[in-house]
Amino acid sequence: MNDAHLHLVVNHLPIIIPIAAVTVLVAGFILKSEVVKRVSYFLFVVAAICTMPAFATGEGAEEVAEGLPGVTEHLIHEHEEKAEGFALLNYLLGLISLVGIWASWKQKQFAKWIAIVVLFFAIIVVIKGREVGTSGGEIRHTEIRKGAKIQEEEHEEE
Repeated sequence: MNDAHLHLVVNHLPIIIPIAAVTVLVAGFILKSEVVKRVSYFLFVVAAICTMPAFATGEGAEEVAEGLPGVTEHLIHEHEEKAEGFALLNYLLGLISLVGIWASWKQKQFAKWIAIVVLFFAIIVVIKGREVGTSGGEIRHTEIRKGAKIQEEEHEEE
């Protein structure tokens, strides 16, 4: 397994886990369940932890990808910039979620406000995660790059 393969194995977790955690958090609001909200907080913390290996393997993946045909420095740089911002947001969401776990567990008055902050912040993280995932995919998947055109005429002739 090379560095690029390792990056591909771990990089999906910090993007997918927050999506699942938002769903769980919304369920916690609907069910009015602090336990369910705590589960979502825990998932956000797990996502933050999973961001570390995804981020750490990026440089090695870059070294492998730079030598591949069709891969440009611009695409890698765009992905790297978005990944840095996303990582910081995911780490911050994990920290806020730790506060949420504590506030919920200790039944603090501000626990409901933490839940709302986590929800709104998590939505931002999910949106940024989509941007990072797309920019990473564009490095090797020419079909999803901006400006990619489907050759309809070729398909019609077949």
